[in-house]
Amino acid sequence: MRIYPLSEGSFTIDQTKVFVPFDTASENLQNRPKGSLLVEIQPFVVVTEQDIILFDTGLGYFNNAGILQLHDQLMQIGIDPSSVTKVFMSHLHKDHAGGLSYLHPIHNERFISFPYAKYYIQKREFALAISGTSPSYLAEQVQLLENFSGVVWLENDEGIIDNLIHYQLTAGHSLYHQVAWIKENDTIFFFGGDEAPQLQQMKSKFVAKYDMDGKKAMEWRQLWWQEGLANNWTYAFYHDIQYPTYQHNPPIK
Repeated sequence: MRIYPLSEGSFTIDQTKVFVPFDTASENLQNRPKGSLLVEIQPFVVVTEQDIILFDTGLGYFNNAGILQLHDQLMQIGIDPSSVTKVFMSHLHKDHAGGLSYLHPIHNERFISFPYAKYYIQKREFALAISGTSPSYLAEQVQLLENFSGVVWLENDEGIIDNLIHYQLTAGHSLYHQVAWIKENDTIFFFGGDEAPQLQQMKSKFVAKYDMDGKKAMEWRQLWWQEGLANNWTYAFYHDIQYPTYQHNPPIK
């Protein structure tokens, strides 16, 4: 199994829920609005013996050459975006679902970003995302999926996809948030999305105000930290600037 973070960069976010690019080398967080959080935005791609799996899709930004940043980063590590076989979504908040589809800069038409992949999405999460009831979602990012034949709608709280991806609904950060594990050979990969966004949150009893149920999210993190310690998981942290991945006992090279 090979695991690659696909960072879109560092950003701050405040009560407006707008993600503003942040240069960690030259900017001071104190100059941003009070209460601003500094986060990385980084989907992950996992290459297994049978699949190329993308976990979440970032903000959906384009680079200076007019290429979807997510596509460009995949190509930089030698992966053709059209070869991605699965896209697993923890949830559909705009900083995770922005790259599900893209607006063509010339034709002004929206396209599926990975048309040859299967998209695995909680059906109840999709309904919430297009309802227009929360500023955390942008319906236009995900609406196209409603009639896309490549979507596999997940309706259970827990299950296994193709005998490979074990998923579980957790409902801490948001109502229909889900996490995932992949076990292959001696590696257990864990993707916690926004339930387990940063290493430091795993190590401490931290209740986040931005979580729907902060206490539940904290309890999940404590449980996963102990389970990961016992089974030497490889964690993937979507919002961690310093530690995109972490393993309690990494193999000696």
